[in-house]
Amino acid sequence: MKKILFLLLTSLTAFAQNNIIPAPVSYEVSTSGGMNMFMLDSRTSIDVTDNNPDAKRIAENFVSSLGFMGGQKPVFKKVEKPTMQDKVMIFTVNKTPNTQLGNEGYTLDVTGETIKMTANKPAGLFYAIQTLRQMMPPQAENKEFSMGMFPIMGCKIVDYPRFGWRGLMLDVSRHFFTKEEVKNYIDLMARYKLNTFHWHLADDNGWRIEIKSLPKLTEIGAWRVVRNGGFGNRDEPKEGEPATYGGFYTQEDVKEIVAFANERNVTIVPEIDVPGHSMAALAAYPELSTQKDLKRYVNPGTEFIDWDNKKLKTENTLDPSNEKVYEFLDKVFTEMAPLFPNKYIHMGGDECFHDFWEKDPNCQAFMKKNNLKDVHELQSYFVKRVEKIINKKGKVLIGWDEILEGGLAPNATVMSWRGMKWGIEATKQKHDVVMSPTTFAYLDYTQGDPSVEKPIYASLSLKKTYLFEPVPDSTDVKYILGGQGNLWTEQIQNYRHALYMTYPRAFAIAETTWSPKEKKDWDGFMARTENHFQRFDAGNLKISKAVYDAIITPTKDGEKLMCEMSNDLKGVDIFYTTDDSFPDKFSPKYTAPIEIPTGPVTLKVVTYRNGQPLGRMLSIPRVDLEKRVKK
Repeated sequence: MKKILFLLLTSLTAFAQNNIIPAPVSYEVSTSGGMNMFMLDSRTSIDVTDNNPDAKRIAENFVSSLGFMGGQKPVFKKVEKPTMQDKVMIFTVNKTPNTQLGNEGYTLDVTGETIKMTANKPAGLFYAIQTLRQMMPPQAENKEFSMGMFPIMGCKIVDYPRFGWRGLMLDVSRHFFTKEEVKNYIDLMARYKLNTFHWHLADDNGWRIEIKSLPKLTEIGAWRVVRNGGFGNRDEPKEGEPATYGGFYTQEDVKEIVAFANERNVTIVPEIDVPGHSMAALAAYPELSTQKDLKRYVNPGTEFIDWDNKKLKTENTLDPSNEKVYEFLDKVFTEMAPLFPNKYIHMGGDECFHDFWEKDPNCQAFMKKNNLKDVHELQSYFVKRVEKIINKKGKVLIGWDEILEGGLAPNATVMSWRGMKWGIEATKQKHDVVMSPTTFAYLDYTQGDPSVEKPIYASLSLKKTYLFEPVPDSTDVKYILGGQGNLWTEQIQNYRHALYMTYPRAFAIAETTWSPKEKKDWDGFMARTENHFQRFDAGNLKISKAVYDAIITPTKDGEKLMCEMSNDLKGVDIFYTTDDSFPDKFSPKYTAPIEIPTGPVTLKVVTYRNGQPLGRMLSIPRVDLEKRVKK
């Protein structure tokens, strides 16, 4: 029996050690004498030094998460002389701060008798627990798996974040996610030490937060007609068609979600996107547009922008010359500000097309009266007015990098999404910046081959996300608050798909923003990520494994259609066929670029590692390979 237990523990601990994401600042295997393993079981005691109430709350939350113990939980008591049989986990908030750790850092020391966690602030203890959870085997994520004990190998960890802003954005306008789904999204990001939840609450496709003084925002603006299929190809509403898809969060819902996030050291930054992206608000209050008498609706995913010419087919912008617009926003932010106890409110400011302003007599007269030379300065005027409103609520304005155009508001923080250049420009003007560039951080982009993924206009692999560096060369780091990944949801129909698009690329965002720059190592990151694939599987959470698939790159050599194949992982073999058979490890192995035969041929590709199937089979007709060359 002892031999079986030893083999089981050996199997479990093989998964459990130093698979931590994000990588800690320092990790050392413990060299203390005796059995170099702590057995977490119902005989474990919990000791909260000085009965610190915040530390006790964190310890209690951890204990309540231990569903794998079959209902038996550790007890809270002091243990004067810990032993292998009388083990103890000790939670300590430093009376004298350790300056190295800051507000979110921690130390974690594991021996056979004790697990000691220390931090300057409760946030650090919370992150120590997240690290400890990752040191347990993947089976621990499945509450139906009941073994009664789990091993944690001895080690010493010192850890603290590189940046204070480690964020994810979730767009709940394009597709509405329930209160419980939002809480789950927050809980999961907190496990990976991401601490800022950017909540995109209003856009063209739905207004999602209750504003009691403006009831039409949720009576009308939160609902649209039912449409299926991808955004941009949907039909407009028919006359009299009921608007039944959508939803919103009451102010009580928001308070509950904020409290839930606060328990997990997550700050929520709410966004109301103005002056563009405002069709849902205008459906409720059309008098806030330049075309006040136009019949409006919440956009269900129809194409209303001529992207080639950057022109609007249907107005989606507030009227910056209308004083009622500022009165409207004052009401919105007056009710929002006390709901979110953080310093920021995000005002959007992106993709505001000015063609309706350019042809509106009121806007033109307003520009002349206020000595505004063009519509960029008109938008800058709008942003500065909004900043004053937000500042009066005790908050700081943050917006997408378009708020730089025409002149940046005095105290604004910039979120740079159109690459890094606008963030660099903002730092030169001595403004704080959050880096969130499309090139590294847009999680709605396709992450695998378009033959097996929903293709959109751009792609972003896990490896490319991992290359994200928030501080460009020659940039003053003191103005870089951190980085963030963004999940826009035009093409994301449900919550499990949202998880699939977020992870594992959010692991890369977490490691970029938490771990020291010099600790980044792609091969090491992927070894740890594969352990977390198993953790997600054990927890019944969806995650993309597109990194296992082959990367197909067609080229032309004269009239010949050639194809290169690769993979971002070490030790991966690629096998293929072009004769309509299904490839396996006995098919031709890729070693050099191949020529694709002419005719109605389909290239089929699979990946293997150590003789075992790895990724999905890709099946790409020759005509599609030709199209990829042209692109």
